[in-house]
Amino acid sequence: DETVETVDRIRDLHPQLIDPPSDDICYATQNRQHAVKQMAPQCDLVIVVGSKNSSNTGRLVEVALESGAKASYRVDNAGEIEETWLDGVSTIGVTSGASVPEALVQGVIDLLISKGWPPAEEETLIEESLSFALPPQLRKRRTTAK
Repeated sequence: DETVETVDRIRDLHPQLIDPPSDDICYATQNRQHAVKQMAPQCDLVIVVGSKNSSNTGRLVEVALESGAKASYRVDNAGEIEETWLDGVSTIGVTSGASVPEALVQGVIDLLISKGWPPAEEETLIEESLSFALPPQLRKRRTTAK
């Protein structure tokens, strides 16, 4: 959302601005932000799994708070979850940056289960239908390997 507003302001100043060939550059990130916007109002806490160096995971924390989560924190892994975050919490949402290994997300879920939380209910909030073609060099190798 923030990026679209910035691009619109730039476009106002520079009408000759040319868009990239596709809007799928941040497809997974954008979908995760939309999903967090839908999930956050029902959550007392949203845990975002991802690197502290990732602007995308930092933005997911911001989006969760802006969208109604009472609290949201970013963790690299389950070991960074603080007990005090769970005090007085009845609903927890868990999400991750687009390139985070599933094992790290599962580690957070497993930790929550070990602390007495029920198993996670996975919800599909955004249907992803975009597929990406292989680069021409890899397509060529793939057809010659058959």
